[in-house]
Amino acid sequence: MEVVKQIVFPEENVSKFLETEKIDLENVPSKNVVVKTEISTISNGTERANITGEKHVWGNSDYILPFPRTVGYSSAGTIVAVGEGVNSVKVGDRVVVYWGKHKNYNLVPASNVVKIPDEVDFSSAAISFISTFSLGAIRKVQLEIGESCLVMGLGILGQCAVKYARIAGAYPIIAADPIKERRLLALESGADYVFDPTEEDFVEKVKSVAFGGVKTCIEVTGVGQGLNTALDCMATFGRVALLGCTRNKEFTVDYYKKVHSPGITLIGAHTNARPRFESYPHYFTSADDIKVALNLIKSGRLNLSGLVQEKHQPKNCEGVYERLVNDRNFPVCVQFDWSDEK
Repeated sequence: MEVVKQIVFPEENVSKFLETEKIDLENVPSKNVVVKTEISTISNGTERANITGEKHVWGNSDYILPFPRTVGYSSAGTIVAVGEGVNSVKVGDRVVVYWGKHKNYNLVPASNVVKIPDEVDFSSAAISFISTFSLGAIRKVQLEIGESCLVMGLGILGQCAVKYARIAGAYPIIAADPIKERRLLALESGADYVFDPTEEDFVEKVKSVAFGGVKTCIEVTGVGQGLNTALDCMATFGRVALLGCTRNKEFTVDYYKKVHSPGITLIGAHTNARPRFESYPHYFTSADDIKVALNLIKSGRLNLSGLVQEKHQPKNCEGVYERLVNDRNFPVCVQFDWSDEK
């Protein structure tokens, strides 16, 4: 029996590193695997919403998730046990775990792991699933080579959107965020232009470099003003992917002037809005998009490790999450290193 240690939010604005259960590696349920975690990645928006008690964290359901809450859906590690009927992976395989948790051992269905190529390190692999949220949004706007792309909001999803837009052939790529450090990071990620969306002439600046208006937009702020400003930048028949979680519902949009009249397409880009079993054009499964991300990393076309700004031991989670709640300039990508946790 192995002791499971996990990051838990027992109550609002509180995080703890706790022993939560024991796991029997000799009796794994059928079609499941146990993965010993090496690295897990914080999803800033989702985890901030959970620890602060936000109600809207359960997709399109009205169900209000009670405390305690557990989080952490993008990690990487090594398979240490497999259940009966598992043929896709074996003990010793290095894998990405998607929809796992921040814990030292994840017991998950074998369908929720993807093998990591030898050339890809655990740190990059642990970001790959989060990055597919942005990749899915790029697919949904049906970006064509040479079309302009505006990325509103430059947290981890925005930075990944810039990287995928670059790979997809967008030009120009315009990245927007009020925080200067994030704008500079976006330039490293592949943006052609970066602007502060709070400046009065922001829309004019964007349109001047986007040949009169933006063709595609990945909106990652989840804030009403962010969407309104993005719509002001769009060209006729532009497409906007709503990737940021609009949990606060404080949106006032003049749909006639900003959407209906210019023929704008608004696309829900929540990562759960995917096919479960089979990919098709513009809509890939999570597993297939993770494979794409890993292969792009392997080939050198995608660099996710450059986004990592801090790594911490999970036992130090309390200070990390206190900063996540209170620091507006919390790093874009922070990871937990579980390698010393037995």
